[in-house]
Parts: sequence; structure tokens; C-alpha cells
Amino acid sequence: MKERVNLDERLAEAAVNGMSLAVWAALKPDAPFIHDPAGHTRSFGEVNANANRIVRLLRNAGLQPGDAVALVCSNRAEFVEVLAATKRGGYRITPVNWHLTPEEIAYIVGDCEAKALFGDVRAPGMAEVGAACPKAVVKLAIGGPIDGFLPYDETLAAFDGSDIDDPVLGNQMMYTSGTTGRPKGVFRPNPVVPVQGLYAQRGYDHETSVQMCAGPAYHAAPLAFDVNAAIGAGCELVFMDKWDSEKVLRTVAEKKVTHMHLVPIMFQRLLALPDEVKQAHDVSHVKYIVHGAAPCPPEVKLAMIEWFGPVVHEYYAGSEGGAGFAIDSHEWLKKPGSVGKRPALLGAKILDEQGNEQPPGVPGLIYHQLPPGGGFTYYKDEAKTQKSRVGDYFTLGDMGYFDEDGYLFLTGRDAETIISGGVNIYPQEIDNELIKHEAVADSATVGIPHDEWGEQVRAVILLKEGYEPSSELADEILAFARDSLPGFKVPRGVDFVSELPRSEAGKIQRNKVRAPYWEGRARQI
Repeated sequence: MKERVNLDERLAEAAVNGMSLAVWAALKPDAPFIHDPAGHTRSFGEVNANANRIVRLLRNAGLQPGDAVALVCSNRAEFVEVLAATKRGGYRITPVNWHLTPEEIAYIVGDCEAKALFGDVRAPGMAEVGAACPKAVVKLAIGGPIDGFLPYDETLAAFDGSDIDDPVLGNQMMYTSGTTGRPKGVFRPNPVVPVQGLYAQRGYDHETSVQMCAGPAYHAAPLAFDVNAAIGAGCELVFMDKWDSEKVLRTVAEKKVTHMHLVPIMFQRLLALPDEVKQAHDVSHVKYIVHGAAPCPPEVKLAMIEWFGPVVHEYYAGSEGGAGFAIDSHEWLKKPGSVGKRPALLGAKILDEQGNEQPPGVPGLIYHQLPPGGGFTYYKDEAKTQKSRVGDYFTLGDMGYFDEDGYLFLTGRDAETIISGGVNIYPQEIDNELIKHEAVADSATVGIPHDEWGEQVRAVILLKEGYEPSSELADEILAFARDSLPGFKVPRGVDFVSELPRSEAGKIQRNKVRAPYWEGRARQI
């Protein structure tokens, strides 16, 4: 017990200056840490040593604490090494979506004012990105040669891998998805110190726990709940490259995965596996599944709880901060569909378009209270910062309502609201019903132009394998909707598609689904 207390104290002290990984590397240097999609494994000692080498490389190039580092990297060990280096070197890291175009990547690298750029050879046009970002005085190529970049392994080999003796806690700046206009950095001036006690609450044990990262590490949620959790809790981290439902399930069973962050579309795809496949893989060792980022249809979550047990946890928050909402399986079963109770630490409220607080049961924009000191700004965009605020509260653009007991229910995003005949309709509520139909794999309800009503409700449906689009099936789906939805919410038509766009976070990109219907017309709001 004394050894456990001493370890906890060391970890708490190390978290303050970004050296948590160094504690684990000293405790178990040869233990496996990162398993990458290619089947390679790196130990705690190896990852920690490279983190120290990166700090020395950046210092040698003149970078100071507070300077920015851009990381354009797929799910692999180097991602964690660069992240760990910025944590202890005092740098501000911006992980970038490597699936973006070279122009989009270069914009973010330039906008965050990166003085160092780490680029994955898999990212498109990294040589172009590097050439477009002359302020990056250090450019390292990960996974293969890139014109204008130094090779990662060979360059780091010249530096000492022992722990630096003057660590400074680093920061991070994530970028918004940029569904309208350019993405913006969410700048929080004060680094967040991890609360070491959270890992014990989530059932982590550094000797037996295994974390899976099935989503992109550059996104805020997998970064927090998968990558940073593995660093803080000292457990193995299994990286997945891209989603493959059967491979994910097989990996959970074979690697004895205990913890993972998923999004609702991942739930749906796992649940869609044949029963014989699901039954063939043992998941009894899973202790903690956390999800968020997108609203989860209640029947999907219930099915996951029935399959994995009451280990499914939900959060609702954003990179911008605020207290956030959380709910475990037991509480959720009493309040199906909720994302949690109004937080006690920082407030939250529902406001209408005029800024009036809404009573229980009435949807509106969700506003979160800013922490003391203001919390965040949108980097170099004061107008956007102020537009999101009412007093000392800010909104992420999400809509929802509180029930009589103070539990929050999401209804969608403000930009997704359908206004038909002057009535607000929240498409997420419709999608939650449509995917219950046995033929529906995914749904994105949108508002399409209508001369009389302004907008008309339209269901855009992705079918499960084995089902073919037909007018008869469309009528069947609409009849199904009429059984569970009030008349004004029932879609007036169905369009079948071969795919539906979702962000890397699992959110349906409703604006992309809606765009073809509005081409050449101005949407009236």
C-alpha cells in the first residue's frame, strides 16, 4: 500500500510538469507501451527517450516554452512521442487532421504559428505544406522521406534520450472542424493539469489495463480519453488505423482491451455485426467505454449496455472547456437519452434566440459557464469569441433541453435546425427513430427547399447490406416513422445514398448532405 501511495504522489508531482510518462518509463522501461497498426511495439522506455530527444532537438533549434508545434500524423508511436515532448518542453501542440488537403493543412500550420512541423509521409502533399510554412524552422518526416524535411529517426539519434532536468508543462490548441469558413484554434492560455485520481475512478491498473484508440488521435476526444489516458495511467495503448468492425472486435478480444473511446456510429457498426461474430469474441474484460462527440440514439446505447454490461459512460463537452456533463450506465438507464445532470461546479443553461432562459422541456441553445479568468478564446478571432458568449457563458452551437430533474437532452445543433412553416424541427430526433428500422444503417434528416413552408423534412438514408433502394422500401420507412413521430416531424420523402459523410469525430456532416438540395438557392433562416 505504501508503494502505491508513493507512486501516486510521484505521478501527481510529475503531471504538473508534463513528466508522467517518465515515471512509468522508470518503473517499467521494457514493458510494451504502443502497439501500432503495422504490428510494431515500442516500450515505455523507448517512447520516453524519444520524447526527451525531441525536446533537445527543438531547444537546439531555438524553440522556447510557449512556442507552437504542429503534428500531422496518423495513429502511430511517433504521435505519442511528439505529444510527450511538448508536454515536458512547454510547447503548445496542435495536432492536425492528416486527411485534409495540403492547402487546409498549411493554413492550420501557419495560423497556429508553428515553429516546428512533424509530418507523416501518409499525409497528402506534406512537401507542399512544408514549403508553404517557412516559419517552421524544424521539419521532421515520419514514416518515410518528404522533400524539405529531415528524417525522424536518424535526426533524433543524434540527441541524448535521458530525462531532461528542467521540464515545463506544455499546452495544446485544437482547431474547430470549420464547417463554415476557416477552422479556428481554441486557445486556452493555461495548460490543463491532469487529475491523476480520475484514472483510478475509471478502473485503470497499470499492470493489466489496455487502452484502445480506434479513432484518430488528432481529434480532441481520442487524444484525451485514449492517448493521454494511456500516458497518465501507464497502460498499453493499441492503435487502430481505420475502422473495421470485425477487426476492432477481434482486437478487443485478443489484446484484452479494457478501456476505449468510441462514437455512436462505431456503436452502430459493431452492433450490426452478425450475432455469430459478436458471440465468438469475449468482451467480458472491458471495464470502461466512453462516448460523446455526437448524440447517441437511445436504443443503440441500450444495446451496447446489454452487450458489454454497465460499463458505458457518456460525456458532453467541447475543446472550449466548461464543466461538461457526464453520465454512467446506471444513471442513464433511469434517464435514457440524457447526457448527464446539470454540473454543480460550473453552470449551464438553455437560452432562446433573444437570450431568455428556457423552462424545462423547451429546447434552446445550450450555454456553459466560463471558468474564472475567461477560459478560452478563438485564436486571432475576437469576433467569433464574442459571438459565442452571453455574459460569462458560451455556446458550442448545440441545442437541447433540461428535464424537470436537471438532466440535459441534446436535440442537435443550431445550424441543423429545420424551420418548416415557422416551426423548429430538430433532425437528430428524427434520425434517432429512423435508424430503429431494420433496413436503415444510418440516417441524416435535412431540410430541403419548399416554396410554401420554407423547408420540408427529407430523410437521407444509408441502407444496411442486403437491402436495395425502392419506392416500396421508402414507403415502409415513412410508415415506420409515422408510428413514432408527430406528423410535422415525419419526413415527406426519402432519398437513398451509398454513403453519408461523417467527421472523424463521428458527427454527421449534415451541411454536406443538405448542400446539393440548396444549390443555387439561399436558405432562409
